[in-house]
Amino acid sequence: MADNELINMSEFARLDVRIGKIVSAERIEGSKKLIKLDVDVGDETRQLVAGIAEEYAPEDLIGKLVPILANLKPAKLRGVESQGMILAVDVAGKPILLHPDKEVPAGSRVR
Repeated sequence: MADNELINMSEFARLDVRIGKIVSAERIEGSKKLIKLDVDVGDETRQLVAGIAEEYAPEDLIGKLVPILANLKPAKLRGVESQGMILAVDVAGKPILLHPDKEVPAGSRVR
C-alpha cells in the first residue's frame, strides 16, 4: 500500500458502492473479455459492461449479488454504455467476483 495515496473518510464517502443483483448477462460480440450485464441496484436497473468473460459464463452470473460502483460516470466499451463498474478482486490478472456472505436486498449500500 505504500505506493497508493491515502484518502480521508470524506473522500471515501463520495463512493456510492451498492450491492446489485445480476438479472441478465450476454457476451459482447467481437470481444473475448466483455460481458454486458443488466444489474438491479434497488431503485433501477443499470447496464454495466464488465471484463469478466474469460472467467465467467453469462448464464452462471444470473442472480449473483455483486458490489458495484454506482456513481461512476458512464463510459462506452466496444460501443456499449456502462453505467457503473463491478468491483472484483484481481488475482494474477484475472477478475474474481465478490459476494455478500448473506442474502441482502439489491441496492444495499456498502460501507
